[in-house]
Amino acid sequence: MDTDTIHIGLSACLAGEKVRFDTGHKKSNFCMNDLAKHVEYTKFCPEVAVGLPIPRPTIRQVKVGDTIKVCRPDGTGDVGPQLTQYGKKVATEQAKNLSGFIFCAKSPSCGMERIKIYNEAGTGNTSEGVGFFAEQIMHHNPLLPCEENGRLNDMHLRENFVMRVYTFKHWQKLASEPLSLHKLTQFHAQYKYLLMAHNYQAYRDLGNLLGTYQGSDIEALADEYILGLMMALKSPASRRNNTNTLMHLQGYFKKALSKIEKQELRDAIDEYRSGLVPLYVPLTLLKHHLKVHPNSYLESQVFFNPYPNELKLRYGI
Repeated sequence: MDTDTIHIGLSACLAGEKVRFDTGHKKSNFCMNDLAKHVEYTKFCPEVAVGLPIPRPTIRQVKVGDTIKVCRPDGTGDVGPQLTQYGKKVATEQAKNLSGFIFCAKSPSCGMERIKIYNEAGTGNTSEGVGFFAEQIMHHNPLLPCEENGRLNDMHLRENFVMRVYTFKHWQKLASEPLSLHKLTQFHAQYKYLLMAHNYQAYRDLGNLLGTYQGSDIEALADEYILGLMMALKSPASRRNNTNTLMHLQGYFKKALSKIEKQELRDAIDEYRSGLVPLYVPLTLLKHHLKVHPNSYLESQVFFNPYPNELKLRYGI
């Protein structure tokens, strides 16, 4: 497998494959028209993988006593154990080569959350289930960025997911070679301002973790570090935190810019803070000043380019 290519797991119906119970699909335009230009997909349809035909009767999660089945509405044809077994196999054998996973929402096999669980009589349901296949992927790969197609329509969640995918891929490349405290510290330094925008306390805590380390088990340190990093990045950055980060970056140019340039940059940041312009406006101005006034430390910051600009993810946040 190409170590530079980003591989993402994808529910096959989102790729436009006609694998759904009614021979249809749920093609995701973002996944297939935009993100597909930058990543490669490994596609899965767990229901077909466990032997269900196309077309097939609908299946749903049904609670029988203390057990949840994945079966037809009449309670027959439970494939829950097969979906769990297949999910575990993919989770432990194939998912380690993935840098993210996009699931089909509301599916009793692939949904990440809020899946309907019906009572045995079929007269009521609760929305507290997790797809049997998705549950195994997430359980065995807690660091893996995962998202659902429906949630990716939210620009903030979309941007956050892609950012985490690229971050995790960066980590996977680093971790594929012998690790050292120096390498971990360099990696952390690159993520200073991205972390600051998401969780300033996590930035401080992770820096302290590396800065005070006295042990010899680098692998254990790396495991603790990447868990903290991925958890800190899991929620989209707030406008307030992004504004604070932009102001910190602005400080690097206070001696290099003219009075007019400083005011222009302050205005752009303030307009972003007020919600008048998206994040890319002050960022573009900062990148311009960085080209004119090079700074190797700032140039290494992932915050400026966490993913390909062609995705235009910061145009809507």
